[in-house]
Amino acid sequence: MSVDNQLIHVEVVYALPHEQRIFQLVVKHETTVEEIIKKSGVLTVYPEIDLNNNKVGVFSRNVKLDATVRDKDRIEIYRALLADPKEIRRKRAEQAKMAGTADPVTGGKPAVQRKTESSSN
Repeated sequence: MSVDNQLIHVEVVYALPHEQRIFQLVVKHETTVEEIIKKSGVLTVYPEIDLNNNKVGVFSRNVKLDATVRDKDRIEIYRALLADPKEIRRKRAEQAKMAGTADPVTGGKPAVQRKTESSSN
């Protein structure tokens, strides 16, 4: 195997609400995700990243820091969620019930296809 065949091209991506940075690297094929992230320089640019807390993935699939990657993989560093999506949906449904705009059967958005009692007479 030649030296060229042992090298792979990868990207490390970190996104903020209004900014996305992509770091492109050429590394040996046995390099771990953690080593690639450290070599990319993303931790210097974004010191708030903590690999003990931030989850990482390859093409939207969570991976461990000791995983290896393949040629042209994209390593993504995920930020913590500001709010739990389930909690947001629950609060929105409660507000709709209080406002009287919720469907009386499901508690969700009113179904426009559902016949009301007055329209079925």
